Amino acid sequence: MDMFGHINKANILNRLNIPRRSNIGLRMAPMIDMIFLLLIFFLVAAKWRPKEDFLPLQLPVASAGIGTQTIVKPEPLLIQITQTDTICQVQIGPSYLVDIPLQNPEQGLAALMVQTRRCLLEQKRYATDPVEIICAPEVRWEYLAKIYNVFVGMELTDITFRMTETSADASIK
Repeated sequence: MDMFGHINKANILNRLNIPRRSNIGLRMAPMIDMIFLLLIFFLVAAKWRPKEDFLPLQLPVASAGIGTQTIVKPEPLLIQITQTDTICQVQIGPSYLVDIPLQNPEQGLAALMVQTRRCLLEQKRYATDPVEIICAPEVRWEYLAKIYNVFVGMELTDITFRMTETSADASIK
C-alpha cells in the first residue's frame, strides 16, 4: 500500500515473484504506415517507359493579323528510301546516296547523318526547313523509324511523309 491506502499491483506481483504478462502482439498502425511509405517510394522511383508507337511531331502555329508578311517556305529536301534484300538506300536530294546495310545499320546511319549535314550546308538550308520522306512500299518499318530518329536527332523540325500509291492500290479504286 502506498501512503494513501491504495494497493499497488506491481509491488504485489514483484513480492510474490509472479511474472507479469506482457501484451505481445503486432501493432498494425506502424505496419500500414510502412506499407504506404514503400508504395509511395516505388511510385516515385519507378521509371515509366514512353509509348513505343509514338512519333514526335510539331504542329504549325497559327498566326493572326491582317497585313502581316507571309513567309514563303522553301522547297522541301526530298529523301527517298528504297530497300533490297541486303541494303536500304537513302537518296538525299539529287546528289547524295547512302547505303545502310541491313545486318549492321549503325555505320550506315552515321554516314546518313554526315551526308545529310553536307547536303543541308551545300543547299544553305536550316533545321527548320521542310524535309519530305518518300518511302518505297518494300521498306520495313524498323528501318524507316531508325532513319526518322536520325533526322529528329539532327533537330530537323519539319519532317513530313509523302504517301504514294502502289499499282495494287490504284487498281482497287
